[in-house]
Amino acid sequence: MTVDRDRIESLTGELLRALGEDVSRTGLKETPRRVADAYAELFSGYDIDAVKLLEPLPGERASSFIFVTDVEVVSFCEHHLLPFIGTATVGYLPGADGTICGLSKLSRVVEVLSRRLQVQERLVAQIADAIEEALDPKGVFVRISAEHLCMTLRGARKPGARMVTVETRGIFDHPEERALIQHLLNES
Repeated sequence: MTVDRDRIESLTGELLRALGEDVSRTGLKETPRRVADAYAELFSGYDIDAVKLLEPLPGERASSFIFVTDVEVVSFCEHHLLPFIGTATVGYLPGADGTICGLSKLSRVVEVLSRRLQVQERLVAQIADAIEEALDPKGVFVRISAEHLCMTLRGARKPGARMVTVETRGIFDHPEERALIQHLLNES
């Protein structure tokens, strides 16, 4: 799916006019183009296959937990087209063959899947799905904590409130393993 910049630019002009603005005034002349450019960047995740990003490292194997924490998440709520911003923790326990990917690839998968219209509950599942498909691990753990501007700026108006979603697969579905991981992550 390619972002239609011309259409976004035209529709942004219409939105500004619907808000009662004069799109020819100095401060707004370039706004429709800027919005189109911003949206092309913010929603660039549709054309990238997240699974392909997790290409296994040839000849490298591991048998212990692999986690990356504090991965920045910036996505857009599909219900209000407002951002939600937070952090992700993504990890897995390699499968029987020990297949691993480069650590930066986990962060990249979060970024790519975040650059789509989302709901946070689906985002954690999509990240877990990509890791499962690419690496066939014994377990996957994904946690996102984010502030949703649709709740901060409108409606409930509760700045600082965060939504936490967790997706576990495989071995991490067992309460003992999940508790161990939570404990280890709290110490880091």
